Amino acid sequence: MLSFAAITARAEERKGGVEALNELMPILPPPSHLAALADNHILGEMTKRIFCSGFVWSVIEKKWPGFEEAFLEFDPNRLLHQPPDFWDALTSNPRIVRNGQKIMSVIHNARFVADIAVEHGSFGRFLAQWPESDQIGLLDLMSKRGSRLGSNTGQFFLRSIGKDGFVLTRDVILCLRNAGLDIADPPTSKKDLVKIQAQFNDWADETGLPYTHLSRICAMSIGENLPAERLKKYGSE
Repeated sequence: MLSFAAITARAEERKGGVEALNELMPILPPPSHLAALADNHILGEMTKRIFCSGFVWSVIEKKWPGFEEAFLEFDPNRLLHQPPDFWDALTSNPRIVRNGQKIMSVIHNARFVADIAVEHGSFGRFLAQWPESDQIGLLDLMSKRGSRLGSNTGQFFLRSIGKDGFVLTRDVILCLRNAGLDIADPPTSKKDLVKIQAQFNDWADETGLPYTHLSRICAMSIGENLPAERLKKYGSE
């Protein structure tokens, strides 16, 4: 396997040096930040990432105040007590994106968030306690107990709320394969995902860097060389 030092050197050359690359690394909040997140904030971010999937993100951002009003500020307990007519009406609400399947994912994820909160005190506490060395296990749980949280949607959700972890974008996968990891493109099997987790764990041990930084350096070391302004604006691979 290629050392992470070599990957970092390649990213530094592409981005204009050590300082330039460091400026593109996000500041990660401490676990206490995650633990303090309210459940309605968690559900709101889940919903935003689900609606952004396959859609223009800027449109969702522009409509987001309408989403918050339509979904009762994403209060899980309030949403769980709404009658079927409430959910039917949302499919014709012009203030949100009227995708029936994604709308119904909100009620399923409200149950998911509420159940985890009962088990762990809050969803944020649950996430804060989950080890970064087993992100694949967390994503598997979210996919099974939540709705539409599989694949990159779950990864971007975790990134958006400040949970340290990698995002398997096209360039990150390209970097892993280029470094010598024997995985498919795209890597969807459990076997490949376990390999990816193990590789990021090894790189974390090698460098002492958080997984988010490892992931971003990977993405910036290969593939399309996006301008720094765009990377700063969107804050993701």
